[in-house]
Formats: sequence, C-alpha cells, structure tokens
Amino acid sequence: MPPRRAAAPAAERLNAGLLSGRVVSAHGRSFAVETEQGRLHCAVRGRRADIVCGDMVQVRATGSGTGVVEAVAPRKSLLARADAFHHKAIAANLDLLVVVMAAEPEFSLDLVQRCLLAAEIQDLGALILVNKADLPQHAAAMARLAPLAAIGYEVLGLSAHGDISALRLHLAGKTTLMVGQSGMGKSSLLNALVPEANAHVAEISRVLGSGRHTTTHTALYALDAHSALIDSPGLQEFALAQYAPAELERAFPDFRPYLGQCRYRDCRHRGEPGCALAAAEEAGRLWPARRRLLQRLQDELDFAQRKH
Repeated sequence: MPPRRAAAPAAERLNAGLLSGRVVSAHGRSFAVETEQGRLHCAVRGRRADIVCGDMVQVRATGSGTGVVEAVAPRKSLLARADAFHHKAIAANLDLLVVVMAAEPEFSLDLVQRCLLAAEIQDLGALILVNKADLPQHAAAMARLAPLAAIGYEVLGLSAHGDISALRLHLAGKTTLMVGQSGMGKSSLLNALVPEANAHVAEISRVLGSGRHTTTHTALYALDAHSALIDSPGLQEFALAQYAPAELERAFPDFRPYLGQCRYRDCRHRGEPGCALAAAEEAGRLWPARRRLLQRLQDELDFAQRKH
C-alpha cells in the first residue's frame, strides 16, 4: 500500500486557486482588480477595507467577473494624509508623485509643499508640473515656485493641449500618482496621456457599479507594459499628522544639513537660543516660509495627539 500523502499546509491550501492582481480602482468596499485572467469586481473578506489603488493583491474568483480579495501584498510605499479626525490612504506602491499646479486658478503653495513632504517621507521621486503654460499668468506661477526649484525640486511647465513629451519621459517605467487641486487641468492631462481614459472610466463604473466619474475616486491607467498612472480626486488640503516630529523635520531636504546642530536636542525651531535653522534663515540660506510650514505641521500634530 503506498504511503498516505500528508495534508497540505493551511497556507498552501489557501493559496491554491488564487489569482494575483493589482487594484486599479476602489470605491467604498468594492475594488476593480486587474488579474492575469482579466478584470474582476471584488469585495473584501471580513472587515478589512484599507485596500487602495495600486495595491498588489491575491483574489479568489467567485463567479463570472467577480471575486474576493484574500490577501494584500506588503507595500513598498503608501501615500496617505491624516489629521486629528481622519486618515485617508490614497495609493500604494508608487515610484513618483506628480503635483499638478496651473497658472489659473491660483494654487496653494502650502499644499504643494505638503505633497512634496509626503513624497520625501515615502522615498518617492517628485515632480512639480505647472499646466496651462499657454496662459499669460504662467510666468508668475513659475516665479512662485522658484524657491522650491532652488531647493532642488524639478518644476516642469507645459500645456495639456500641447507637447507633453517631456512629461512622458518622467513617467516611463514608473507607477506615478498625479495629485493637485481641482481646476488645475488634471483631467486634460490624463486624456492627453491616456486617450482611451473615457472608455476606461466607463468600464470601471460598470465593474464597481458606482456610476460615478473618476474624479470621485482614484483610478489606475496602464501607460504601457512598464508604466502606470494613478489619477486622484482634487485635493484642497493635505494634513500629515500621522508622522512623528523627527520624520517631518527630515522631510525638508533643505533642513537636513542643519538638523542636530541646534543648541538644545529638543529644539522645535521656534526662536529657542542656538537654533541652527533660525541661524541659517537669518543668513539667507533657508527660505523663511519653510520654517513657518514646519511650525504649522507641529501645531497640527500636537492637536492630533491631544485628540487621541
């Protein structure tokens, strides 16, 4: 009599029949997942709902075009925003963050910087994109961003209705998240980069049963076999209260040469004697708006900690 085969381990039994895929859109507890066998409309097992666009997942097909998310792979990055009351994960497994501004309407320099800080903490590349370069206000918009360019951030001006080849070069081989305030022309950029975007929108709405336009949820578009673009709804604010004070300080690349040089180890850079940041600012080596931004972030973090 041949020996009896040992029962397969539980993990092996669980993995049997699972499909690997990437979340290409999320709406509530419904997810569109692109797998090697096509796109599935997936629910999530149990109470877990912290799945976001860009997540790599394991799903089990449950019917024609439907499935259940069984597991989420470890993320290499997660862009999120959080204040004292809410935490909102936006997208996972990114390589590049493109912050879209425009000559019109007027953009928030504070919001631009907060997005860049989040990219620094998550170790993402960052690009500031100034759309609507054909408008007469474009030069003034570029001038407002000159202090960030001086720090080392790349600022790219173009028009979504003109030549966007320079943007395509930045996106090649990367998974990119595009963020920005409403009205900055992100939809026009998306349509220029992904001409079939409207058809993709209709497909996602059918799969998720949402019947909503992409501006209400985050969606991923394949640019080619090695590149993807994630579009997100317009932002009006970007709180960073989920991070520790030291993380926030180090997220300012212009601060890093001076960190650890203050007279007091617990210096909060608010006028304490011997503050290295204040001294660098007085010497003209730091943009004063940067230290004021850090202080606002510290205040928001203090408030969030008191609420919790």
